[in-house]
Amino acid sequence: MMKTAMEKLVVVGAGITGASSAALLKKILPDGAVVKILDKSRGTGGRMSTSRCSNGKSATVDLGAQYISINLHYAKVHQSIHEELISQGLLKASTCVMEGDKFGGEDILHYVAPAGISSLVKHFVKQAGAEVAYEEHVTKVDIENKKVKLTTLKGQEELCDGVILTMPVPQILQLDGSIRQLIDSQPKVKENLENVSYSMRFAVGLFYDPGVTLSYPWAVKYFRDNPCVCYIAIDDKKRGTESDSVGPSVVIHTSVPFGMKHLEEDKDSVKDIIMKHVKELLPDIPEPAEVKGHKWRYSQIHKSYVNEPGCVVLSQTPPIILAGDAFSHSNLDGCLTSSSSVRDAFINCTGLDQPTNRL
Repeated sequence: MMKTAMEKLVVVGAGITGASSAALLKKILPDGAVVKILDKSRGTGGRMSTSRCSNGKSATVDLGAQYISINLHYAKVHQSIHEELISQGLLKASTCVMEGDKFGGEDILHYVAPAGISSLVKHFVKQAGAEVAYEEHVTKVDIENKKVKLTTLKGQEELCDGVILTMPVPQILQLDGSIRQLIDSQPKVKENLENVSYSMRFAVGLFYDPGVTLSYPWAVKYFRDNPCVCYIAIDDKKRGTESDSVGPSVVIHTSVPFGMKHLEEDKDSVKDIIMKHVKELLPDIPEPAEVKGHKWRYSQIHKSYVNEPGCVVLSQTPPIILAGDAFSHSNLDGCLTSSSSVRDAFINCTGLDQPTNRL
């Protein structure tokens, strides 16, 4: 196969799949090739986001993914990447008390991210040497003269030799441009994309000033019977990073049924309802210095793309590849599986050499 010229690759989505795909593809791209990541948010992480309080006096809080659970299968499959993250201090084995753990088991080990869960995504972005452009919402994808042209909500245009789209599937289906014809021309692919569904939930972060003590015997607790709250964590305690000079932080996640019930409401209108339930569950919890709410419209995969292929190639020339947990499953290893599939599909599309150091 003749190699395809590949001077610029764009990844849409600065979450873990986008970042790890960029890192893997950088290894096989020609010297001098540019990797650029576009994201509509204001920071790196996607659903692995870490939030900071406005005054900097409190610990950061993970509003999305909370910790990394690795089973024996993926401990072998992704051993090298796990070891890399652990050796660099980005992951460490969890030693905190988890009450009502829903994801435990003899074959599962939990890991925490001491610097916040978004540090994992930032690690891959750095590996990729990628330029990241924030607050760039891609709305249109076209093919012009064997190149891909991306147009953002601001009217910015990016011309590239290939694109990896890692945003949630409903957002892919909303894109304008020739990508619509590509999807329409593949009825089975379109049907499978339309059948993908996500759960939805709200999250709330509580930030406290230094000197405040949260006297609970656990760092993480699941609540099975509450109509609103399903999970509360003292984030700095969960990570093992408590400090006298920095105030503690707490994260609350709602249940999926609560999220679906309040689907059309915004994060601020629901925040007071959530806090009411928190105070019923933890009557002695101190008043926080700051409260941040977040709405995860696409929290976790409820129904994945059929057979979980890892990625879907919409176009080979130029490469347009769909990826993310929708094509695998919603955890770190699901996203790494997707990015490995992207790498293999990209090699097949372009004829670029396969790297010797596989994920």
